[in-house]
Amino acid sequence: MFTKILVPIDPAEPAFSDEAVAKAAKFAKDYGAKIHLVAVCPEVQTFVASQLPEGFQEKEVAETRATLDGVIGKLALPEGTVDSQVRIGSVYHEVLEEAESSGCDMILMTSHKPGLSTYFIGSNAAHIVRHAPCSVMVLR
Repeated sequence: MFTKILVPIDPAEPAFSDEAVAKAAKFAKDYGAKIHLVAVCPEVQTFVASQLPEGFQEKEVAETRATLDGVIGKLALPEGTVDSQVRIGSVYHEVLEEAESSGCDMILMTSHKPGLSTYFIGSNAAHIVRHAPCSVMVLR
């Protein structure tokens, strides 16, 4: 089965990933897999950052890290089964980079139902499915 499962968490909507986290926890219990949570904060461009309060990006990262700690705290898994990472950048690119750099062999994520805009622009889930270095399970 899978040994290390990456679960992307949207810091703006962490509850949206509850189903993926629960499925990953089941894999962890049943097969001894490790879970690696990742959240991606958007990069603030220099011209925008100059208009934001000093330390805005650092505060956002700290709040996101606290959100991931809250998700981990809800899981009834042994110590060392779950770890997390906060990254800054575009969602699909950072998720793919994290999957590769952390040695994950599956990405387990939820996806919004497709709308007309995703057929033209493409969603993060679609990019991840197309370019992932490992297996991807998408839940709806």
